Amino acid sequence: MSPLLLAVLAAAAVGGVGAVALTLLAAGAGRIRDVDRWHAAPAASTRDRELGAPASTRLLAPVVGGLTRLARRASPGGYRERLARTLVLGGHPGGASVDQVLVLKLLGLASGIVWVPLVVVGLRWSGGFALVAVAVCWGVAIAAPDVVLGRAADARRHAIAVQLPDVLDLLVISVEAGLGFEQALERTTAAVPGPLSDEFRRMLRETRIGASRAEALRAMEGRCDVADVRTFVLAMLQADTFGVSVARLLRSQADEMRVRRRLRAQAQAQRAPVKMLFPLVFCIFPSIFVVILGPALIQLSGAFGQA
Repeated sequence: MSPLLLAVLAAAAVGGVGAVALTLLAAGAGRIRDVDRWHAAPAASTRDRELGAPASTRLLAPVVGGLTRLARRASPGGYRERLARTLVLGGHPGGASVDQVLVLKLLGLASGIVWVPLVVVGLRWSGGFALVAVAVCWGVAIAAPDVVLGRAADARRHAIAVQLPDVLDLLVISVEAGLGFEQALERTTAAVPGPLSDEFRRMLRETRIGASRAEALRAMEGRCDVADVRTFVLAMLQADTFGVSVARLLRSQADEMRVRRRLRAQAQAQRAPVKMLFPLVFCIFPSIFVVILGPALIQLSGAFGQA
């Protein structure tokens, strides 16, 4: 088989993997929209719905279904639960589900058959360098979904911690103006968009369908996994238990959260010089030395050459 044909086959395999991945992400992002459209539209037969779907979805749906079943069987025990927890903490980025992430992991695991011909034949690398390149590309393909989800969860937790003091300030103003806690939450979440407002809205929906405030608050704390939210939830539970004024409690919580946010900002500012040390020493200083000492070294080498 010629090298050109191997390179074309490798490119086709990469394109196929990319198409399946894009189909998974598009399906996750459009799931809620499709469900709302089907509920709003008149009842239609299954055949009409299938024919109305895009051609790419109809062609790749059987492949995705088979990969999903294979990924479920191949996933180790407890990994699905940990993955579901990470998705909850990350707010389901891109509408991703557990099965979709498992399929992406499976595709990354199977991408080894693509990297070998792509590196060895397409790039014409050989020896230990080619082996290292294949191992690095394969490892990145396998670990990429977990890394992306972990970063999304960290970013969402940080956004919730930053947003909490502002939300509490608006809650204090609304409650002291005479609104109840639920009505104040509705006004605050409408005025302040963000992940914390989304969690408060979900908490309100849970209370409307029969859950107690304590149960809804505990569920929200579990979905956020933020220390400040945990402190706020515990304070609200104690206020409900002992009959403490909600307005006074929210005022004290807002003051405490503002202090914590200022302390976190100061801690990050103190860590900045340490983080700048590595690029300063290994990137900026060498360039400065080359610019300053380079001409002098050239002149010295010329003088010694003439001598």
